[in-house]
Amino acid sequence: MAEPLLLIPGMMCDARLYTPQITEFSAERAVHIASYAKCETIGDMAQAVLDAAPSHFALAGLSMGGIIAMEVLRRAPERVTRVALMDTNSQSETPAVAATREPQIVGVMAGRLAEVMTDVMRPEYLAAGPYRAEILTLMQDMAMALGEGEFVRQSRALQRRPDQQKTLRKIRMPALVLCGAEDKLTLPRRHEFMSELIPYATLRIIEGAGHVPTLEAPIATNAALREWLEAPLVLR
Repeated sequence: MAEPLLLIPGMMCDARLYTPQITEFSAERAVHIASYAKCETIGDMAQAVLDAAPSHFALAGLSMGGIIAMEVLRRAPERVTRVALMDTNSQSETPAVAATREPQIVGVMAGRLAEVMTDVMRPEYLAAGPYRAEILTLMQDMAMALGEGEFVRQSRALQRRPDQQKTLRKIRMPALVLCGAEDKLTLPRRHEFMSELIPYATLRIIEGAGHVPTLEAPIATNAALREWLEAPLVLR
């Protein structure tokens, strides 16, 4: 029996971030979408994911979902059979980036979530293509569904997130590091660095995709995920 697949959505996203993956893999295994609503820190988010998760599972996360996935792995590596980190960042937030979140938080608290989200998820963060506008609209819809309080909580959690480079060095399971070739938010070179930290990691750079390859290039992303899911658990 294939192990369950646990997908952690990114910042201000829900299950719709993974619609192509749910469609692709749910026929052959249980697919769970993690929720970390109302949590204040990355640690609290990771614990909420673990509390609701199966006893053992394949773990994948995109962007903030990848950050939470690394904390899940740090806390309970014995429960994770394999890990996929997509368009994410293993390092703690720099003071400069943390500072840019402050006016966004102020704007959201003033009732301007839709306006702020146009700055958080800019068109240039996605690859140019016929579906860019549709994906941006979906990102807005997901954010508006989650609401202002979640934006503030998630922003604060990202500002205080821990560095996970030690966690990556300890990984001893099939690991996929995946990134859109045109991701200008979490750059491909950062993923090359992450893959070098992880023993036996596989690096996949997805052409024709930016920060959201799960939606921008679902066929190529699903192919990489399938290869990862079918990799033997025993590493040589």
